[in-house]
Amino acid sequence: MKYFKPRSLTWWASVVPMAGGVFIALEPMHGMGGVADSVSNLLGNVQPYILINAGLAGIGFRGAIK
Repeated sequence: MKYFKPRSLTWWASVVPMAGGVFIALEPMHGMGGVADSVSNLLGNVQPYILINAGLAGIGFRGAIK
């Protein structure tokens, strides 16, 4: 449970971009292009792999600090 802290704001700040990046990356599979474009605009028009890596790094740093 070192990395799973749903009551932490920093954990949510890392999970949201990671989930958004996965959603954008899997757009060809779910076919919701309009929603994926909206999520992309909301997260700053960043490539999905950058969002996923940033989320994983944030969760890793959060776990390493505690």
